[in-house]
Amino acid sequence: MENYIFSKIASDSEIPYELLLLADETIEAINRYIFKSSIYLLHDGHENIAVMALYANSNTDLEIKNIAVSEHCQGQGIGSILIRKAKEIALENQYQILTVGTSDTGFQQIRFYEKNGFVKTGVRKDFFTENYPAPIFENGFQMRDMILLTHHLTE
Repeated sequence: MENYIFSKIASDSEIPYELLLLADETIEAINRYIFKSSIYLLHDGHENIAVMALYANSNTDLEIKNIAVSEHCQGQGIGSILIRKAKEIALENQYQILTVGTSDTGFQQIRFYEKNGFVKTGVRKDFFTENYPAPIFENGFQMRDMILLTHHLTE
């Protein structure tokens, strides 16, 4: 983390759609949650290399709505750094649960979240077919359901 700057962006700052679109399909989908989320950026001194959007579902449940790492920086542990930061933010603000959702076809993402302490806890049936105007394919399969994963926070 010593070479990175992690910061929350101001509410009047420009939204980093180019990074957010790495993890969500459309600007319209991002706009459904981004204006009610806290947005965090990871900067390497030259460019923004990662983004995370956190949304309070309740007083006890904080959801990671979007987490994305620039393609040229993927595979270097940066996503795990963001997950650790999300856990710290959640604990500092007395949340008890950190939630994230990903596609039923996002096998790599599901493994990533499980590796970072999340467990599968539910399914939002037909989420991707009902919330996006056109079919979305990942790993050769049409995205249909959202898999929900949670991490119970303890100090």
